[in-house]
Parts: sequence; C-alpha cells; structure tokens
Amino acid sequence: MAKVTKDMLIGQLITLDPNIAPILMRAGMHCLGCPSSQMESLEEAAMVHGMDVDVLVQQINDFLGE
Repeated sequence: MAKVTKDMLIGQLITLDPNIAPILMRAGMHCLGCPSSQMESLEEAAMVHGMDVDVLVQQINDFLGE
C-alpha cells in the first residue's frame, strides 16, 4: 500500500489512485482539473483552501488502506 504524505503533488495523488479525487473534492478542492493544481503539493492546496492537511492525509491513507 502506498502511503500519502503532505508534500506529494496533487497530480501524483490522482495518478496513484484516481479515486482520491472525490475525497479532495468533498473536502472543498474543486479545482483539481486546473493545470496549476497538478503541480501543487497537498499541503499547499490545503493551506490555500484553509484545510488541515493532516486530516486530509489521514483520510486518504485510510481510504488507500481499505
């Protein structure tokens, strides 16, 4: 199982598992299709959207562990 970290790029996460996209979208990241978002780290995206990156990392890793 891959382990997601907050320094991974959004593009890497979507490549790792496309089913991560709905998790990010539910969290409020609706700009996943924007080219610039693909080169943004999960931590940067969380900061821009006012989210706790550690919570997102946990949610994604929990999903990948299922």
